[in-house]
Amino acid sequence: MKKIKTISAAALLLLAAIFSGCSVSSSDEKKPDERVFCFYYNWYGNPQHNGEYVHWAHGIIGNGSYDGPSDPIPGGDNIAANFYPQLGTYSSTDPKTIASHVKMMADARIGVIVVTWWGSNDFGTPGLKALFDEAAANDMKVCFHIEPYPGRSASSVRENIVALEKTYGKHPAYYRKDGKPMFFIYDSYLIPAEEWARVFTPEGDLTIRGTEYDAIGIGLWVKDNEEEYFLKSGLDGFYTYFAADGFTFGSTSSNWAKMQEWAKANGKIFIPCAGPGYIDTRVRPWNTPTVRDREEGRYYERMFGAAISSGAPFIGITSFNEWHEGTQIEPAIPFKCDAFEYLDYSPLTPDWYLKKTAEMVDTW
Repeated sequence: MKKIKTISAAALLLLAAIFSGCSVSSSDEKKPDERVFCFYYNWYGNPQHNGEYVHWAHGIIGNGSYDGPSDPIPGGDNIAANFYPQLGTYSSTDPKTIASHVKMMADARIGVIVVTWWGSNDFGTPGLKALFDEAAANDMKVCFHIEPYPGRSASSVRENIVALEKTYGKHPAYYRKDGKPMFFIYDSYLIPAEEWARVFTPEGDLTIRGTEYDAIGIGLWVKDNEEEYFLKSGLDGFYTYFAADGFTFGSTSSNWAKMQEWAKANGKIFIPCAGPGYIDTRVRPWNTPTVRDREEGRYYERMFGAAISSGAPFIGITSFNEWHEGTQIEPAIPFKCDAFEYLDYSPLTPDWYLKKTAEMVDTW
């Protein structure tokens, strides 16, 4: 019998592509996807790098009716979170931590890091250069999540946009869509639409439109009937942020398809935000109604699936590491101290949420 020559798998793939008219798959398909934004918190500190525990230590946040224990959580083994990080009580200004985090997000196919920002004196500022450099090295981008710092106003946000553009605008990792940077504005509803219109409409007295600092402003959609607010404000779009499905109108995933329809009809950008669950009872012991069980990953799959099904052009992930609110996809491990036994992802592996994110992005 005549010997048959073997054909390599690569050759078979090439032949299949030629005869089917399809392009050959490449490793590029597994790179970070710039349609996927992930909220990142660089506000953690430890004694080795920062002289004290920052955010791992935290006071109890009360409300009008809470009269329970109020002793602050000290940090160390006893942290202000219901889960415990695999990396321990890291510092967000440590270059090794930053490199590790960016690599995790890149492997999860997250394309844009949305870094929390509380003003020019923000705790995480010393680590921003390393964050941008690591993002560039991993084919990722970075944009800013402008938080409600004391004294924030529409005019101060305009100043922020100008300052951040001047500082980071030339960095290869600085995110731009259609040539414009994007800024997420948390709790944008605290400022009247008429004030935002001064910055984000062409006729506004502080307008950035048509200037070298023109930018995409993404506000937070919270309540029902926010359409008029976003039309008057001139903001370019909206996101939902909250990881607790049903907590607000905006974060209710069953509303997302309708919100996307309205966004498309009115020239706005909609970014629905999926989360793995929610629990913040270490810092807000009274907030049990907002808890959302992770259901061994099923909750995250449902929220991400709803974001895909909405037809929105982008998806946000809340969050990579907001440990206070238990929305992190960063690896967590079983751990306990004298004061508390932490939740973990069992029976899932510590990195399950990162791997699942990559899988769902591939599906999308």
